[in-house]
Amino acid sequence: MNGEELTEQETALYDRQIRVWGADAQRRLSKSHILVYGMKGTIAEFCKNIVLAGVGSLTLVDDRDVSEEALSANFLIPPDESVCRGKTLAELCCDSLREFNPMVRVSVEKGDLASLGAEFFDKFDVVVISCCSLATKKLINEKCRKLSKRVSFYTVDCRDCCGEIFVDLQKYNYAKKKTDGTAECELQYPSFQEAISVPWKSLRPKVSKLYFAMRVIERFEEAEKRKPREISIEDLPAVLKLKKELCEEQSLNESHIPDTLLERLVMGAKEFPPVCAIIGGTLGQEVIKAISSKGDPLKNFFFFDATDGKGMIEDISNPNLLS
Repeated sequence: MNGEELTEQETALYDRQIRVWGADAQRRLSKSHILVYGMKGTIAEFCKNIVLAGVGSLTLVDDRDVSEEALSANFLIPPDESVCRGKTLAELCCDSLREFNPMVRVSVEKGDLASLGAEFFDKFDVVVISCCSLATKKLINEKCRKLSKRVSFYTVDCRDCCGEIFVDLQKYNYAKKKTDGTAECELQYPSFQEAISVPWKSLRPKVSKLYFAMRVIERFEEAEKRKPREISIEDLPAVLKLKKELCEEQSLNESHIPDTLLERLVMGAKEFPPVCAIIGGTLGQEVIKAISSKGDPLKNFFFFDATDGKGMIEDISNPNLLS
């Protein structure tokens, strides 16, 4: 982030936001570069929010063609089939996002994200990925961590009426408002690999059931070599079998992962648009916090289930690895 001031045009356009979080936070936003992979409905909501907030640039990666599932949740895709023909999801979303805020540079990068070298990610301040396998989440997170500068890393997943966000800000310093002024705070984040490797039996008793359920689904997709969400109700018996095996391996009571919850995640592999708005909005707020270094950031998982309307923050960390 350099020290350039906001232009008169930026100051006028973002006047209301500047009144909320200040000119310095807006300047940081306007100089930030964000990479997004996987143009699902949740990511569409996120992109809309940060483009309206005025980030410097947004790069989209998703070479897939438009599908019926994508049309059901992604409002950035034009309804006209003739417009969609011959364009990837990223290209279609790019065209729509440019209309939201012409001051934000929105572009498309093609290729397999997992095959790109670490130097590719060095161009960005924030990396957000969705629709990724367990192996890809680990790989991209580690590539970001190997860079000489700090890159904020997020994964997001939305299945039916449930959603999950994971955050890795590495070693993160921020300003926290107090009644008598401002305090400088520091947080140490684990990587995605470190977070999901914490023994289940060491977690507090009331950790969100979604945390465990999502790990079971991830492991099942990995073991069966399935793409994310490439799962159906026919897979439920095998998923429940895997749950039993993991609970025995981790010395966790099976009641912590209700069969009914796994059934919902298996049957509702597609996104539920209202939940996309909630998860995408939450993700947008967290990215803005990370860029501006203002406000308490989320550490390190966020879960939402529309059946009870509750959002939960869970710090899944191994203290021995955060020294």
